[in-house]
Amino acid sequence: MTLDRTIAPPIRQIDHFSISTPERTIMPNGTPLNIIQVGSEDVVRLDLLIKGGQWNQTQPLLAMFTNRMLREGTRSLSSSQIAEKLDYYGAWLDLSSSVNYGFVTLYSLGKYFPKTIEILASMVKEPVFPEKELSVVVDVNKQQFLVNAQRVDVMARKRLNRALFGLSHPLGRYAELEDYDRINSEVLKSFYHQYYHSGNCSVYVSGKVSPEVIHCIEQHFGESDWGDTTRKIKNETFVPTTEDCKRIFVEKEDALQSSIKIGTFSINQQHPDYLKLRVLVTLFGGYFGSRLMSNIREDKGYTYGIGAVLVNYPNTGVLGISTEAANEYVEPLIAEVYKEMDILCSEKVSDEELDMVRNYMLGDMCRSYESAFSLSDAWIFIETSGLKNDFFDHTLKAIREVTSDELQALAQKYFCKENLIAVVAGKIV
Repeated sequence: MTLDRTIAPPIRQIDHFSISTPERTIMPNGTPLNIIQVGSEDVVRLDLLIKGGQWNQTQPLLAMFTNRMLREGTRSLSSSQIAEKLDYYGAWLDLSSSVNYGFVTLYSLGKYFPKTIEILASMVKEPVFPEKELSVVVDVNKQQFLVNAQRVDVMARKRLNRALFGLSHPLGRYAELEDYDRINSEVLKSFYHQYYHSGNCSVYVSGKVSPEVIHCIEQHFGESDWGDTTRKIKNETFVPTTEDCKRIFVEKEDALQSSIKIGTFSINQQHPDYLKLRVLVTLFGGYFGSRLMSNIREDKGYTYGIGAVLVNYPNTGVLGISTEAANEYVEPLIAEVYKEMDILCSEKVSDEELDMVRNYMLGDMCRSYESAFSLSDAWIFIETSGLKNDFFDHTLKAIREVTSDELQALAQKYFCKENLIAVVAGKIV
């Protein structure tokens, strides 16, 4: 049989999507352990999730610096020893924090895992937050802050969140330069003792997970309590105080182009409309062939790229539109964004366009969950978002079954221009 390469293969929609479920167990000290056994390469990834982030801070930057300083020295290892040992064993460490979690991630060869997890356990269970190393880390981050503070996209993003949430809300309050000078070992130790303990974390391990790997995890993190498990987590509630304005300008005299951020409150992942609204937002501005890209980039040439996204926060969500453009194109660009929203409210999406979006989203799902580490990311997302295990099944169902009529109804319900706040950071034209 001769293959005719001038004829494209037929496009076939996914009729079934299966994502491996972790093997879940509870270690002797009560810490949950999630095991994702996928892959044949001798590589292991270990994730520790600590419930405590920006939402829980009593002052700005506490969550970030507490997490970041774990690698800067322990009761038994100096910062240089930690770096040298991890490098010697070919391991890689990632420390990060989010709105309500701290993350400690270790990538290690399986054969060296007993050695690398020993280093990790020392970092997590006995950090000392040395003042000398802390001053260096703070200075580096302070300089990065000063650089970022001059970027129009950062200016616009911060101002939009402040307008939506208000200065009294954790999501509307950003660190200022003087906040870096308020960071010291004592305040970081206080945050650490409050949130970093065995009663406030969960563990994920993925890759080629051998019985020895599981034994090592239980030995270092699961046999007995570690940290101050008597501490109670404070789950505070914050109410947004949204500014009564629809257009905000942040001036930067030497800006070569302007950053435009447009946003409004929307729904979060627990809402029954969320999954089908995601399809609408993807069609509107969530991929390269979207309405916004086709009109504002391809047709009008106002920008190199523009996107729309649903951002999820505790107890709420935000519909955001983001782009950068030459200063003279700002007003016509914003007008075209609103025009595209009006079209989706008044006209039904064609079957051809809807099929294109479906195929893109289904293909993206397949690409996103094809490896052990991406599966780990997927299940960590489920836990940190407070979702149920069948979220991916419902996602597939929503993408496949959503109709043009439903998309139009969702646009009429959630694409309300009257609620949008547009922030422009740049030069006055």
